[in-house]
Amino acid sequence: MRYGIDASNLVSGGGINHLINLLAHINGVTDRATGITVWARDKFRAEMPRTSGIDVITVPDINGSPFRRLFWQMRKLPYLAQDVCDSILVPGGIAGNHSIPMISMSRNMLPYEMGEAFRYGISYMLARLFYLRILQSRTFHNSAGVIFLSDYARDRVISQIGKLRGKTVLIPHGINARFFCKPRTQRRLESYSIKDPFRLLYVSVVDVYKHQWNVVEAVSKLRKTGMPIILDIVGPAYAPALRRLTKALNIWDTDRSFVRYHGNVAHTELHHLFNKSDGFIFASTCENFPNILLEAMASGLPIACTNKRPMIDILGDNCVLFDPLRPQSISQAINMMIGDVSLRERISNSVYEMASDYSWEKCSIRTFDFINKCAIAKSST
Repeated sequence: MRYGIDASNLVSGGGINHLINLLAHINGVTDRATGITVWARDKFRAEMPRTSGIDVITVPDINGSPFRRLFWQMRKLPYLAQDVCDSILVPGGIAGNHSIPMISMSRNMLPYEMGEAFRYGISYMLARLFYLRILQSRTFHNSAGVIFLSDYARDRVISQIGKLRGKTVLIPHGINARFFCKPRTQRRLESYSIKDPFRLLYVSVVDVYKHQWNVVEAVSKLRKTGMPIILDIVGPAYAPALRRLTKALNIWDTDRSFVRYHGNVAHTELHHLFNKSDGFIFASTCENFPNILLEAMASGLPIACTNKRPMIDILGDNCVLFDPLRPQSISQAINMMIGDVSLRERISNSVYEMASDYSWEKCSIRTFDFINKCAIAKSST
């Protein structure tokens, strides 16, 4: 089988991390592979380790403007791929009309959660999400198979765009080994102080559906009661959301004494931040399959989390849930988690054990097995 992968619209973050790990753990399928051709941007080519049998190709069109890249992806790549591939994987969820079997992946839930999309207001981002919905829906319907990361994503997408003609499968992402850290002994609340506070970590892009400003207000309420807690916020930012976060900081922590925004931190360095933290919080209202939550689980941290799917599907009752739109609810959840040492012990041990179920090797093997099944089924019709 000659595999093709269209990674031309993977720019940064989870998409690139997924593909690098998918290819890095390909040992289980190399006996069936006569070659893998990846079309990607220069950034991916630079980050992807050189591996025998994997050819990463980049062209000026891929690195050009979004419109130039989209035109190349929709009109030119199908002709290039049919000459060198027997099937093509589309992890970005957008593709042209390929004559070879195409397997796509659902990663972005915002085009299918319009209530969340409207948080952007009348803007370029809102128009972009509507356009993505059209392009992705078309790609999913034209695919021999579609990979979903969670039951929630599969249920939601199919309910929005209708039954798909191709096969579907659920294949969650894995976790890098460097994130695994056995749970530490939980300290009682009395052992913390303003000089030695409980360190709460929130890692995610600062965006309109992540609600970092509500977490800042919630932590401020706890500080006013005397709770020794600080909040570390990590992640790149969408400019309007960053302005909202800055406004919240200017209201609730004017001297930046208990909230620290660190900006973007390389994924290869994130595990150090987890290891220095005492707890993790996640306040997003729109997710497909948040890998950062898995990494917090592998780090053995007690977790306070939004009461939305798919987060509650992943964690079950192994967290403290809150309403991410209500700072008071967030504050109560944090207070409950920090104040109950036995609860923190139970959560940290449970999520650490659950994290072992997520493996990049399993993800890679299952992905290429599914590609093979879809290609065989397509060729027999």
